[in-house]
Amino acid sequence: MEDFAWVVEYLPLGHAAAIKREPMVQLLGTRFFTLLEASVKPEATIVIGQRVCVGKEGRLEVEHIKGRIKYEELTNGAREFMPNIVKKAITEREKEFVDFLNRAKPISIRVHTLDLLPGIGKKTMEALLSEREKTPFESFADLHKRVPSLSDPVAVLSHRVLSELEGHEKYYLFTKPPAELLERRYGR
Repeated sequence: MEDFAWVVEYLPLGHAAAIKREPMVQLLGTRFFTLLEASVKPEATIVIGQRVCVGKEGRLEVEHIKGRIKYEELTNGAREFMPNIVKKAITEREKEFVDFLNRAKPISIRVHTLDLLPGIGKKTMEALLSEREKTPFESFADLHKRVPSLSDPVAVLSHRVLSELEGHEKYYLFTKPPAELLERRYGR
């Protein structure tokens, strides 16, 4: 469950096809990158990119969480803004993502978790594994300094998160899989 989310779209009159016209926001959860849609309190001031509380307690802007939405349900504006907010999220949670890179392990005999990150080829992966064995990475800057072939770790991670949100991946490293995928896999 998400406690906070970033506003990626604000629809002051709601969806054009909706029967009940009310202010709505489309949100990206700060913890699991959950895509949500919510109604907005009438007195709330909403700015795209702002962080809002979506947890049970302390909601100032959000009236009601309508539910999870699919990437395809985002407005065009939300999709255009999404790469910026994902990069912001990764940068704010730098320690968690650096820890992920420090702890990433093989998935199978032939596939390593790092193979799933776009732009990381065999040589970059070998350099990353070799360097982290000496001492764990402390930051993105440290990572770039010690593994120069990984020029922009935030962009690599951001690309992966967006690909997961779009539903293009077999493995989900950073986001929660869509509900229908869980139902197909586990019969839930």
